Amino acid sequence: MQTLLLYLLIMALVVAAVFAVVWFVFGRGEDLPPVEPDTTLTRLPSAGISGADITALRFAQTARGYKQSEVDWALARLAREVDDLRSVIVRLREREAESGDPGTFVPPER
Repeated sequence: MQTLLLYLLIMALVVAAVFAVVWFVFGRGEDLPPVEPDTTLTRLPSAGISGADITALRFAQTARGYKQSEVDWALARLAREVDDLRSVIVRLREREAESGDPGTFVPPER
């Protein structure tokens, strides 16, 4: 009986030693430091947001839903993009009206 306990003790010490060596040599396995509390991993391109970019959006979840700061950030970015696109449409329509080219189709505004 004592021999079995001695084997178990030696095996536990060997496992602990191997674990400690692996822990100190390889670390925790994290390539990047943890994300700061007020930052986000949600990403959108700086310009030219496409439908695929919006579909690929993922937000951090909290106890009561999504992280509000991430959702607000994404909505603000999308609003800026829509405003930029609307201003381009207005400029193109104004340019077309100035040139007087009736041959092109202009869809009605919504």
